[in-house]
Amino acid sequence: MPSGILLLDKPRGLSSNAALQRVRALFEREKAGHVGSLDPLATGMLPICLGEATKVAGEILAGRKCYRFTVTLGTRTATGDAEGAVTECAPVPPLERAQVTAVIERFVGNGTQVPPMYSALKRDGQPLYRLARAGVTVERAPRRIEISRLRLLALAGPCLELEVLCSKGTYVRVLAEDIALALGSLGHVSTLRREYVEPFADEPMQSLESLAALGAQERGRLLLPVDAPLQHLAALHLEADAVRRMFHGQAVALPGAPPGRRVRLYDGPRFLGIAETDAAGVVHPRRLLSFQSAAPAVR
Repeated sequence: MPSGILLLDKPRGLSSNAALQRVRALFEREKAGHVGSLDPLATGMLPICLGEATKVAGEILAGRKCYRFTVTLGTRTATGDAEGAVTECAPVPPLERAQVTAVIERFVGNGTQVPPMYSALKRDGQPLYRLARAGVTVERAPRRIEISRLRLLALAGPCLELEVLCSKGTYVRVLAEDIALALGSLGHVSTLRREYVEPFADEPMQSLESLAALGAQERGRLLLPVDAPLQHLAALHLEADAVRRMFHGQAVALPGAPPGRRVRLYDGPRFLGIAETDAAGVVHPRRLLSFQSAAPAVR
């Protein structure tokens, strides 16, 4: 089975790891990993890297994410979403669309956010959500985030339907709570869908049901090439001797290589991995695929 990237449409009620295990079984791959986590409540795009594609997972993780979500005003929950117990209630003031739009525009741009206790972040090796379930709360340092776009899609009673394009590390549950406070109430996320992860905004997603109905070869054709998320990097094509030296960990001087940049490497149509050039344009290997598994170029 070839290496590649599957864009799974994760169903509600399934953890990201459980979804990964199902995909791993369908593709019969031991080496696999999902990029970014979606809560069981959430649906939508979950990139899954199979085989050698796990070596470019960090490139996908760094991309912005687009979410569509509903904030139900009037109640705060322990988890910040509909799966948690209600911990506090507050009245919902009368809201007009122009008023809500003006408030949410304040959140666009660079800012900070304190991660929630119900998260997969770890403290002394323990996920915070385990500490939270045990009734333990610990200090969490604020993290820098960026909201590129935040739009009000619908306003119906105590519910706001919103769309956000945000940087990695942004917790939509915390954003929802902060918006509710800014509107003079409390709130929690009642629905959440990840529309896309950059650079896959225009790529179709696959469901677990549709994958299970296909044969192995058909499933394999649904995988995006390993270099699909790397198209923003300059491409360098190597001769046979340079390829050999690279896979022995040696730097290679290439005429015309752009200085001081990360680049993607090719041997003809075969993608070899990621390298970095120094100020003199010498290419240093950084993240190479296994030589036997080097993948065809992006479609």
